[in-house]
Amino acid sequence: MAHWQAWVDGASRGNPGVAGIGALLVNEEGETVKEIAEPLGITTNNVAEYSAMIRALEEARLAGCNRLEVFTDSQLIACQLNGTYAVKKPHLIPYYRRAKTLLDAFEYSRVQYIPREENRRADALSNLGADKVEKRG
Repeated sequence: MAHWQAWVDGASRGNPGVAGIGALLVNEEGETVKEIAEPLGITTNNVAEYSAMIRALEEARLAGCNRLEVFTDSQLIACQLNGTYAVKKPHLIPYYRRAKTLLDAFEYSRVQYIPREENRRADALSNLGADKVEKRG
């Protein structure tokens, strides 16, 4: 049983603005399985955060992970996915539903809010993703 960790972050330079996603997947041995740094184009920070979460969940499933702990520095996303906050913005509902469907497909999953300082690698990857948008534009 693969018990992995995912560290996720979305970056938006402006809100909305140039955005990217970053994610780091780490296996049970502490080895980095995958690093993701992808551009999103122009979008909001919350869409970027959800997009990073969804991308990490998809990659973990594809890699055969069935137990996953996800760390995010977005308190909003963590609280929405854990049922503490309602999803009030209509444009976020499809992202929320996709993330919940993916989380429910794991044998075990947990989303945990962490301070930004503890999410530096995912933050750096999300900024690399946003840089790719700026270079294309």
